[in-house]
Amino acid sequence: MTTPADTALPTAHIEIWSDIACPWCYIGKRRFADALAEFEHRDRVAVTWRSYQLAPDTPVGLRRPEVDALVEMKGMPAEQVRQMFAQVAATARQVGIDIDFDTVIAANTFDAHRLLHLAGDRREALVEALFRAHFVDGDVIDDRESLVRIAEAVGMDAAEVRADLESDSAADSVRADLLEARRLGVTGVPFFVANRAVAVSGAQPKDVFLTLLDRAVTDADSADPVAAGDADGCEGDTCAV
Repeated sequence: MTTPADTALPTAHIEIWSDIACPWCYIGKRRFADALAEFEHRDRVAVTWRSYQLAPDTPVGLRRPEVDALVEMKGMPAEQVRQMFAQVAATARQVGIDIDFDTVIAANTFDAHRLLHLAGDRREALVEALFRAHFVDGDVIDDRESLVRIAEAVGMDAAEVRADLESDSAADSVRADLLEARRLGVTGVPFFVANRAVAVSGAQPKDVFLTLLDRAVTDADSADPVAAGDADGCEGDTCAV
């Protein structure tokens, strides 16, 4: 979570439901970050990353190429999957992400989400590192030793991380995020909620995120989530293009 520097003014809370295995979440993260960097009142914005799993039944340790996994899961022709991935990769390059879907390994992301809950003030850096490991480096993000190495690279203690992953640490926090996503009616990610009052789904353009941030600062007292727009995102392990 990022914490606003100016505590004398009301804080705008942005929650982001996201899955490490979602390319549109990675793209949306970059677009949102660009908007936040431009936003005049960015010091009044607190960002919390929430857990979401697109494919919770993915076997841990299978180490299967993402292309093959999606072909089997969705019954889509391999060529259609590759065309879809090529379009997503082209969009990712526009925000400085070089996704290589030929090296992406399908993974169960539950442990990665546990690790994010354990990261404290390194959570933002760890989110980026996990996305990069999965989509750019071809790392296996449901391998615990890989997760230890990724966590250590952002400054976390390797021994502590290893011990936490071998235990059930933060599992309840992940499950709470998943339950809250269902309560809010989240069916795809990325999903951005401002002050539990207004929601935006998908990897929206930067201008949409700027509007969301402005609304978050000026209307922090609203209560019920209201869908403010849809864009490209992932749902049930399928990514729209």
